[in-house]
Amino acid sequence: MAYDPENIFAKILRGQIPCRKVYEDDHVLAFHDINPQAPVHVLIIPKGAYSSLQDFGANASVDEIAFFFRAVSKIAADLNLVEPGYRTLSNAGLNAGQEVPHFHLHLFGGRPLGPMLARP
Repeated sequence: MAYDPENIFAKILRGQIPCRKVYEDDHVLAFHDINPQAPVHVLIIPKGAYSSLQDFGANASVDEIAFFFRAVSKIAADLNLVEPGYRTLSNAGLNAGQEVPHFHLHLFGGRPLGPMLARP
């Protein structure tokens, strides 16, 4: 999946589309999902133009990767999700259901989340 600079997350990063911010620093933006699948459903994105986790892992700097995952931990703690538990999910590619070609991580919590995948 190629990076599309006109994707919705790129537009959010440029301020062209508003979001309900949860966290922001020089490397990361986190905001509430507009169609939440759990009481807490936050999207966490790097500010760099990476199309997927594969692209991010292969091409982001070590600092970008470290800042991203430290931000994920901080956001989970700030939202009081550490003790009760939370789930992170990143879809990569069409078979996984990735809809936006900008690497993003979903952070879910606020209730028991059940099995990781629907059982056939």
